[in-house]
Amino acid sequence: MIPLRDNIPSSRRPYASYALIGVNVLFFFFELSLGPHLPRAIHLFGFTPSHFLNDLYQGSVALAVIPIFTSMFLHAGWLHLIGNMWTLFIFGDNVEDVMGRGQFLFFYLACGLAALVPHVLFAPNSATPLVGASGAIAGVMGAYFSLYPGARVLTLVPIFIVFTVIELPAYVFLGFWFVLQFFQGAFSIFGVGGGEGGVAWWAHVGGFVAGAGLIRLIAPERVRKILSTF
Repeated sequence: MIPLRDNIPSSRRPYASYALIGVNVLFFFFELSLGPHLPRAIHLFGFTPSHFLNDLYQGSVALAVIPIFTSMFLHAGWLHLIGNMWTLFIFGDNVEDVMGRGQFLFFYLACGLAALVPHVLFAPNSATPLVGASGAIAGVMGAYFSLYPGARVLTLVPIFIVFTVIELPAYVFLGFWFVLQFFQGAFSIFGVGGGEGGVAWWAHVGGFVAGAGLIRLIAPERVRKILSTF
């Protein structure tokens, strides 16, 4: 399912979301400029669980921490980049509207960090570099799920070989997405439906849960009071 737009207008321009999209695009063009050196850059600046744990064990904190953040701005290809940035464009403006720009940037990075926790727990020996903003953006989706469960999301849905456009409640669209990530992650543990070199399903799950929970802690008080009723 591909979100096309939602029905919640933002009260101001989401400059923080625009900035994140711009930085991700710039990083991607930088990746393209590396040519044959790109695999080496991904190896160095992507997040690899086994390298992370080994660097921590050896006391190389900087080597362990830097890829946590650089990996959030690297992508594996055009489709990977466009899919992530479009999702951020659809859902990021409303979450940023609630938090404010500075807090939204902190929230985005915090969700990206939290997304890596289950990824490391379930694949501690993985030597495959993880790249992409998916974990952080999953956090944005989780926050949107908490804030606007009743919003309507115009969605492009494939039905066999035909695509149709339908309007779904946000809790259905985002809830289905989360459940799909969870079961894909569960299947991957047993070597079914993806594993090494595939999608980091548990990073998506971790980011979403972090976003849905963190918004309840750092949103303005007026918003927290509304969320506390759910």
